[in-house]
Amino acid sequence: MQLSVIVIGDELLLGQVTDTNSGEIARHIAPYGWEVNDVQAVGDEAEEIRRAIDRAFELSDVIITTGGLGPTKDDITKGVLRDYFGGELVEDPAVLENVKQVVSSKGFRLNDLTAAQAIVPTSCRVIQNRVGTAPIMWFERDGKVLVAMPGVPFETREMFQSEVFPQLREKYRTNVDIEHAVLMVTNYTESGLAEYIAAWEEALPPHLHLAYLPKPGLIRLRIDGAHPDKAFITEEVRRAAAELHEMLGDAVIATDDLTPAQILLKECGRLGLTLASAESCTGGNIAHELTLIPGSSEVFVGSVVSYSNEVKMNLLGVGAKTLEENGAVSLPVVREMAEGVLRATGAKVAVATSGIAGPGGGSEEKPVGTVCIAAALLTPEGMTLCEAETYHFAGTRSRIIESSTTRALIKAIKLLRTI
Repeated sequence: MQLSVIVIGDELLLGQVTDTNSGEIARHIAPYGWEVNDVQAVGDEAEEIRRAIDRAFELSDVIITTGGLGPTKDDITKGVLRDYFGGELVEDPAVLENVKQVVSSKGFRLNDLTAAQAIVPTSCRVIQNRVGTAPIMWFERDGKVLVAMPGVPFETREMFQSEVFPQLREKYRTNVDIEHAVLMVTNYTESGLAEYIAAWEEALPPHLHLAYLPKPGLIRLRIDGAHPDKAFITEEVRRAAAELHEMLGDAVIATDDLTPAQILLKECGRLGLTLASAESCTGGNIAHELTLIPGSSEVFVGSVVSYSNEVKMNLLGVGAKTLEENGAVSLPVVREMAEGVLRATGAKVAVATSGIAGPGGGSEEKPVGTVCIAAALLTPEGMTLCEAETYHFAGTRSRIIESSTTRALIKAIKLLRTI
C-alpha cells in the first residue's frame, strides 16, 4: 500500500524548519509493507495546497498532510480542506473538551484562539489529539482518504503511530503477511558492504527484499518479506537473515533494531556491569545518547566532560607528562581518561574520546577529524582491560561528533563481547 505526504507551511520553504514528519511516517509504515511514494512541501497558500492534494490523489489512495492547523491566521489548511471536501465549519463539543483538557494539563489558560481549534468541517471525522490542541481530521471521498495532522513532530509521531496508522491498516486490509529481520552491521562502508554481499543479494527470491539504512559507523540491513503464507514467509526471512549473519560474522553487532546506545546498555545489563564515559571532543554526546533511553539509570552511572587539559588531569588523573609528550589527542591520553573515569565513578565499563572536531584546530600530523577512542573494562580479578584506536572521520563538526559517539559505543560493545 502506498501513501502520499504533503507537508504544509511557509517556514518549510524558507528553510526555517526542516521536515521530519515525512521521514517518521515512512520509517513507521515500512515494516508493514506500506511505503511513501510521494512527498510534497507547499506553503500556506490555498491554491498550492489544493493542487498538491489533486496531484497526491492521482498517485495514492491515502494522503497524510501535516501542518497548517494552528490557531493563527496563517494556518489555513482547515479552511482549504472544508472547501475541498465540502460541509460547514462548526464547533465540535467533544473537540472543545479535549482542547480544554490538553491546555489545562500543560498549565495554561484557554484563550479564544486556542478554543477556535474546536471548529472543524462537518465533512470530516475527528480523531482527538491527546497531545496537542489541533484536532486530527479524517476525510473520505470515492474510497480515498486524506488525514490532516498537526505539523508539530512530536504530535504527528505520537498520534500517527497510536491512532491514525492502525485505523488506516484496518480500512485497507490485505491478505499478504509482512515479515522482516534486521542486522546491525559495522566495519563496512555502504558500497563496500553492497559489493561484498552482491551475489547473495542478487540471488534473493522475489518475495524478499534487502534495504540498506546507513548512519555514520553503522549500517542497518533490513530484510523484508511479503507473502500470503505466514509460516512460509516467516521461515524465508529467518533463513535469509541467518545466511547473511553467517557471511558477515562479527561485523554484526545486533540482530534487533536497536541503536548502539541501546545495544551497549543491553549488553552491560546482561553482564551486570555499570557504565561511564569520559568525553572531550564529543562534549557529553555519548552520555546524551545513553540517557535518552528509558531505564538507562540501571546501567549508566555518569560522565566527565573533560574538555580542558586541567579537567583531564584534576578529575580523571591523566598525567601531565602524558599530555605533554603525546598531546591531548592521543592514545595514551584516552586510555588514561577511560581508566580515570572508572576510578572516579566506580563503573566497570568506560568509553573515552579525545579529538579534533573542527572546523579549526587541526594540523598536518593531526588533521580535523582525528579522534582517539578508548574502551576500558574492570575485570572481576581487578585487572583493567583497555583498547584504544585512532580514527579519521570526515564531514562537519556535528558529523564528526556523531561518528565519534557511534564508534565509541561500538568499541565498548565489542570489548564486552571478548569476555
